[in-house]
Amino acid sequence: RGTLFPYTTLFRSITMKELYIATNNGDMGGGEVMLLNIARAARSLGYKVTIVGPSEPKQLVEAAADEGFPRIVLPAKNRAQYMVALRSWHARHKDVLLWCNGLVPAAATGGRKNRIVHLHQLPTGVNAKLVPFARHKASVTLVPSRYVARACPGSELFANWVSGVSTELDHRVGERRLRVGYLGRLTPSKGIATLCQAMSSLNSNGIEYDLVIGGEPVFASDEERAEVEDALARVATFSTRLGWTTPDRLFGDIDMLVVPSIAPESFGLVVAEAMSARVPVVVSDAGALSEVLGGASYPYVVPADQPVALAQAIKSLGTELREDTDALAERTSELFWRWQENYSPEAGKVRVGEILERFIR
Repeated sequence: RGTLFPYTTLFRSITMKELYIATNNGDMGGGEVMLLNIARAARSLGYKVTIVGPSEPKQLVEAAADEGFPRIVLPAKNRAQYMVALRSWHARHKDVLLWCNGLVPAAATGGRKNRIVHLHQLPTGVNAKLVPFARHKASVTLVPSRYVARACPGSELFANWVSGVSTELDHRVGERRLRVGYLGRLTPSKGIATLCQAMSSLNSNGIEYDLVIGGEPVFASDEERAEVEDALARVATFSTRLGWTTPDRLFGDIDMLVVPSIAPESFGLVVAEAMSARVPVVVSDAGALSEVLGGASYPYVVPADQPVALAQAIKSLGTELREDTDALAERTSELFWRWQENYSPEAGKVRVGEILERFIR
């Protein structure tokens, strides 16, 4: 779990178990899912948790309201307005313990004490230049993987977690076509085009694999959408598009999950979800994906943006599935227990408690 932050005397003790969590975005993404996870964990530990977010977009504050969390809704129609409003609010509430759930709230309150800075993504480009100011005077900086920690010296590993996914998946494949699944944003950086190329290669001499796709092209430009739609059109004869869907539904329809990201991933929530459901996984080596699975010992990790290598890995895993091997059963069981120990809600609650206890007198 990383080395504990050594300068415990810098942490400001508080007498009341009260926590404010500021969101990075008003809409819902992976970071906002983690915000709610953290809020639930802290509340279960006896903390009064208040969510701070912008008035627009309002999905996050509405989701917080649905779960009964008090909210501070700052008037803002864009990110710049939200950052100004958040800095002004924090200037009037310097004594509260603020969990900055992302770079936006961390940068907005940079230079102020009594803050937890939680970076969910590897900072790059302009964002990387903001990090020193965002972390200035913060009590601790948390990151989701060792991959991100290497780019943020002095940060502390704080892995994400996901709820367990239960499915009625029958791993006995027999002679039927294998069902390969994808779940995530339909954007070039997520490697969907690479997966389509690999699937086309596998089915070039007859359809042996079906592709089941969950997700939509959110946060994609018009050019990126066109690129993705062109790739998906080439596999239309053997693919099913579910649109937005849940892991529970997708995992019940597939034999294996493929996470073919091209851009480096700071964690891999869908990988952890598959581990909890004992669904076999093939991943690229982009960022922290293999780290989540346990590192070099996991056999189905392929170079990013290499459709030939990806096709070979899918075929090899498919052979294991058809033969129903003991090795495969043992591997999926090991991944389940790795999820239970490291990425389950119970493990996350322990981590949240360990962080917050440092602020209690």
